[in-house]
This record gives sequence, structure tokens and C-alpha cells, in this order.
Amino acid sequence: MPLFPLSYTVIGFAILAVFIIFTVVYGQIRLRQQRPGQEFRASVVQGDIEQDKKWDPSYQDYVMGIYKNLSLEASSSSSSLIVWPETAVPFFFGSEKRYTEDLIDFERRLNAYLLLGSVLVKGKKDQRYLLSNSAVLLDRTGSVSYIYDKIHMVPFGEYVPLHKILFFINKLVAGIGDYTPGNQYIRAETPFGEFATLICYEIVFPGLVRKFYANGGDFMITITNDAWFGRTTGPYQHFSMAVFRAVENRKPVIRAANTGVSGFIDSNGRIISRTGIFQRLVLTGDVRTDKTRSFYSKYGDLFTYVWIIFSVVLLTNVFGRTSRN
Repeated sequence: MPLFPLSYTVIGFAILAVFIIFTVVYGQIRLRQQRPGQEFRASVVQGDIEQDKKWDPSYQDYVMGIYKNLSLEASSSSSSLIVWPETAVPFFFGSEKRYTEDLIDFERRLNAYLLLGSVLVKGKKDQRYLLSNSAVLLDRTGSVSYIYDKIHMVPFGEYVPLHKILFFINKLVAGIGDYTPGNQYIRAETPFGEFATLICYEIVFPGLVRKFYANGGDFMITITNDAWFGRTTGPYQHFSMAVFRAVENRKPVIRAANTGVSGFIDSNGRIISRTGIFQRLVLTGDVRTDKTRSFYSKYGDLFTYVWIIFSVVLLTNVFGRTSRN
């Protein structure tokens, strides 16, 4: 005998149909909702720095000149927040005194908060520096008000998994296998709202992103360097994943990418504006914050687990009847 009688199977499919219809109707209602929030102006700086020049010491002043000029352009748009991409600064912020002080002095001229990507020195082990891939927020006075260290490292790029076994891999990734991951799911606090910073491919992990917004938050920032993808579909696919994180957590997204795609996404998942790839420019937009805590932000994949169980029971019954016949 099948696990459940035929009537239960019919009821199961009926419930499934009702939920599909409910999802479509609910989605249409959600897209028309006007939730409370405040607006502020933000700018993303897309430096379009060539990968082979990014860490060349002879190009440090050249790279900083590009970011400074574009940021001055952004400040003329009355932006409250200016965002630079992942590892935008070509030096170790906080450790290289001359460049750090120069950047802080420059930031004070912007009359805006500046979020920048930088590699930070966290210490030394076995005569090698321990580094972090980090986001640093400078307030209008040039003071550091927030530092986030990237939690989810890129295998074989930022760390070598099973290092003791794959010791020979060091030669393939010399100089970039010493990053240390962060462990704090923290948000920055600003006059225009609280935000978390997702660095590079952290934005593709729903479970990771929701941990930043389980107990609040107003908007989301993601910074990346997608120059590695070249002129492929990679940068566009990476950008599209941010749309899902916006919908899941009901948070607008600001995205700054070294070579693109940079852009703005609202908390309903609508792409407000975006750049092309390999363009050097500033993109400015008005961001409307959203304090909504979604079901997913609060409870994670609970709903998914319920549906997996429901589907297994339903399919077991269907296949059980088929095999009997």
C-alpha cells in the first residue's frame, strides 16, 4: 500500500497550488508596498584599475590619484557616503603611515563618509605578515568608525585549505595565502543608517548575509574586485546575486566594483542603476533605507526545511502508488 491514500496526494498537490498562487499574489502586493525609511545620497567609485598595476609600488600615486579625483567628483554631488571597491587602496591602511595620513587628510575635504577596501596587517607569524581583506569606514572627521574583516575566504586565493597536506600549493599562490578570516558579524552605524559590508563573493551566500541582518539593519553594501573575470559574463552574474540578497533581507544594496559592475538595488530587488564593465566613473544614487526584518532574516531556511519534508512525503506517496500499479 502507498504511504498515504490517493485523497492525501490530491490534497498535497492542492496545498502546493495554493502556496504557489499565494506567492505570486504576495509578491505583487510586496512590490507595491511603501515601507518607512529615510533617503540619503551615495556614490560608488569605479576606479577601473588594471590588475597588473594594482599592487605595483610604482603605480601607488597613480592609483590614489584616480580614486581621489573621482571622489572629489562624487562629493560635488552632495553624497553622504562614498564607497570604494575591495582592496582599492594600494597600500596597507594603518601600517604605511605616509599614505594613511594622506588619505585621512584627503577624506576630511570630502564632507562625506568614506568606505574603502584595504588589506590590513593583523600581526606576524613565522616571519610572515598575517593579513585581512577588510572594509574601513572613515567618518567626516577622518576617524575610523568601523572595520570589518572578511569572514568567508576564497580557497586557494586568500587561503590554502588543508595546508599541511597541500604544502606545495604555496608556490602557486605565493604572497596571497596568508590572509586571516574575521569572525564578527558587525554593522557600521552612521547618521543615515546601519549597514554591513559584504566583500567579494560573500554576497553569494544567503546564510552568511542574513547573519548581519537577523536583528536589524537599514541597507547593505558589497565591495568587490571582479577584474579577474575579464570580459566574461562573470561580473554580471556576480552583480545579479546581490538582487537575491536584497529581496531576502529587504535591504537596498550599494555595490562598488573595481572594474564593474557597480550599481544600486532597492529593497524590492529592483535594479535602480548600474555601470558597464571596464569603465572609470562615479555612479551616484539616492538610497532609501529599509528597517524591515524579513522572515528569512529572522529565521533563516526554516521555511525551506518544512517544504523539503513536505515534498519528500508527497513524492514518496506518488512513487509508492506508481510502483504498486
